[in-house]
Amino acid sequence: QVHLVESGGGLVQAGGSLRLSCTASGSGFSINAMGWYRQTPGKQRDLVAGIPSEGSIKYADTVKGRFTITRPNGSDTAFLQMNSLKPEDTAVYFCYAERPHEVSGVQVRYWGQGTQVTVST
Repeated sequence: QVHLVESGGGLVQAGGSLRLSCTASGSGFSINAMGWYRQTPGKQRDLVAGIPSEGSIKYADTVKGRFTITRPNGSDTAFLQMNSLKPEDTAVYFCYAERPHEVSGVQVRYWGQGTQVTVST
């Protein structure tokens, strides 16, 4: 089992910045990918940014050039630096982490509790 703890959400004016953090803990295989999705009421959860253990970082088109995801030294903590925030970035941001199931080897995704980001005009 993997437990994710998120922090860093809050209220900010348009044009401002916030940094989210997500730390994974638990026994078993190492974490492969980490990242964030976001969700607004009545809508599906959409990918914001993902950083795999190998391969390319992915960003939603709407955040490219403004958001940066990092995972220093491949640790089990990831950060999402959000700059030039816009009111449309307002959402609950959910951190995720993936690792292989200990028996089947299938990738399992775990979710954080979510953190509210509100961008005012």
